[in-house]
Amino acid sequence: MPRPEAVIFDIGNVLIEWQPERFYDTVMPVEDRKRLFATVDLHGMNDAVDRGADFRETIYATAAAYPDFAEHIRMWHDRWLEIARPAIDRSVRLLRALRARGVPVFALTNFGIGSFEIAEAEYDFLSEFDRRYISGHMGVIKPEPEIYAMVEADCGIAPDRLLFTDDRDDNIAAARARGWRAHRFEGAAGWAAELVAHGLLTEEDAA
Repeated sequence: MPRPEAVIFDIGNVLIEWQPERFYDTVMPVEDRKRLFATVDLHGMNDAVDRGADFRETIYATAAAYPDFAEHIRMWHDRWLEIARPAIDRSVRLLRALRARGVPVFALTNFGIGSFEIAEAEYDFLSEFDRRYISGHMGVIKPEPEIYAMVEADCGIAPDRLLFTDDRDDNIAAARARGWRAHRFEGAAGWAAELVAHGLLTEEDAA
């Protein structure tokens, strides 16, 4: 099988840890956090941002709708960088090793317009992709087939020449349904081994 022509990274839980529940466990009792997440669809709120809704307005409107939790809901915006951290250092090294080898590297991520601006100012590697497919700007999110079709149309690379990694099974399944090669990210070591197996990096590059 020919080598992939481009490698596509998800960002959340691939390059940057994204565990909102973990953050909230540091700012409120665990039982209160469970009640918050059971009462308020915070991940659905975030999906709206990822589709292009205004970052601050969306979170603050949700906070206003749930006054008992308002202070903590606003933290999703006000303390966002404390949720989206830390960087996954080995994944960042793999991104840079691929680029050093001349392999085109893209991002395909569910990310809001405003939240990505904040992340990009904090994490310099987010500016290093050859192409960036940010859902907030595209108006569609993974795992909807349209977002994968938009990537294909823009980059012009055949689906079976794209190698994609993501931490979510549904996103991986959607990519594979379009003929992409895909790796379920469960840690940087496994992703490194996949890149070596495809002939994109040497063992030394991937260390």
